[in-house]
Amino acid sequence: MAETDEKIAFVSNLNGTTLVEVSLGSVLAPLCLLSRGLCLILFHLNKGVLPLSKSANLVLDFTMLIMPLVLSCTVLSDVLHWVIIGLAGVELTLYLYLFQNKKPSSRWNLTESFANINVESRQVPFVTVFRVLVNVKTAISILAVDFSVFPRRYAKTETYGTGVMDFGVGAYVMANAMVCPEARGKKIQGSKFSHLVKQLLSVWPLLVLGFARLLSLKSSGYHEHVTEYGVHWNFFFTLAIVRVVASALLVVFPIKISWLVALLLSGVYQIMLETTDLKSFIIQNGERNGFLQANKEGIFSVVGYIAVYMFGVQVGLYVMQTRTLVRDWIRVVRNLLLTSFGLFMVLFACQTYIEPVSRRMANFPFCIWTLAQSLFFLSCLGMADIVLLFAKVISNCSHVSASWNPAGRTQTERKITNKLDTLCLVQSVNRNQLLYFLLANVMTGLTNVFVDTLKSSYFFAACVLLCYMFMNSLVIFILHIKNVTIKFW
Repeated sequence: MAETDEKIAFVSNLNGTTLVEVSLGSVLAPLCLLSRGLCLILFHLNKGVLPLSKSANLVLDFTMLIMPLVLSCTVLSDVLHWVIIGLAGVELTLYLYLFQNKKPSSRWNLTESFANINVESRQVPFVTVFRVLVNVKTAISILAVDFSVFPRRYAKTETYGTGVMDFGVGAYVMANAMVCPEARGKKIQGSKFSHLVKQLLSVWPLLVLGFARLLSLKSSGYHEHVTEYGVHWNFFFTLAIVRVVASALLVVFPIKISWLVALLLSGVYQIMLETTDLKSFIIQNGERNGFLQANKEGIFSVVGYIAVYMFGVQVGLYVMQTRTLVRDWIRVVRNLLLTSFGLFMVLFACQTYIEPVSRRMANFPFCIWTLAQSLFFLSCLGMADIVLLFAKVISNCSHVSASWNPAGRTQTERKITNKLDTLCLVQSVNRNQLLYFLLANVMTGLTNVFVDTLKSSYFFAACVLLCYMFMNSLVIFILHIKNVTIKFW
């Protein structure tokens, strides 16, 4: 078998993993974020000087935020639950150390008044971190999947199943939807028609990237898993069409009922799958004559991704509202978590009485799963942020970037926080997210050219992945500290 055919077979005919294991992976990243914050606070309390140097900040963020994510889906994947338990235990110990340093009366007063503390932030920190971590996990997975060290159960499923990478594509759409102009309450400038034209023109970079990827794959002979999107289709085309169609729907329908539009869209699509020959047409592996047949997975799955986007707009509309009290954000995180649990119950019913999750078709269960898992991940990040804020309050140290800060800080403290933001890897990726995604795709292609991924040992594969992620991080970090934003559309 030729090397290209071997690589295609390596990522084909997979069935995914359990819902529990995917959810378990959503717990690790918030713990990493919390551990980074606690370490910085303890460093400052022990007379350490913040901010650290540029190189030290990069190494710290890479070591504490990205390296654990790489190792968790490779050499540590089979003991992930023990990694999470161990990390949580260490953090609890550090937290108790901070808490015990306060006088008993101070501890009681802070605990009582914490919910009424005002917070300040230019962004909603856990939404920003959600978007960044989805991007980071995507960057890791698109290369890691070509190595044997990456568990096959994590890779994209063939037709039915819940792989980690299946959630990744849905979460990427959700991440874009939550911060779209409509979700952030921006009013339409000019007529509705001119707004639609503007949205249509704004996706040209995605179309250019889509055609560039298509041409590069066809000319280089790079291995392609055809049943993922089709012969000519790719995720860039999906993103472009989803954005334009969703913008049109949000012009026609009030944004407050975007969840209902999503529900109707995904529901009608599922009815068509069940009552017509559409399902068998999409999943049947046969001749691919003509554009529609050649790209049936990519074309029809767009419907499901539009529904996911509309669900994401509704979530963004809720979480992006201005709130100042900690108690309000606690309520938001609680509601996100309860909604997630409710949606998992709906998903169980769907998989029992309708059909399993299918990323290939982006069916109704896939939309529900993506929303449920995204809300669970978002709520875990929100809880970590609130716990970190409490640690800041009891330690009287707010020198942690990409998180909430208590209001009433001095001008000097604000300057330090701003300096920390300019040296933060999370803010670096957030600044140039599309570029980071593109860079990861290019680096993945180059790595596959120079490295025999199928025959690499586990240790070598892990080293390659860490080097690959560090190079991605370094490029995006340099652009950030140079105050460069690559957005020319």
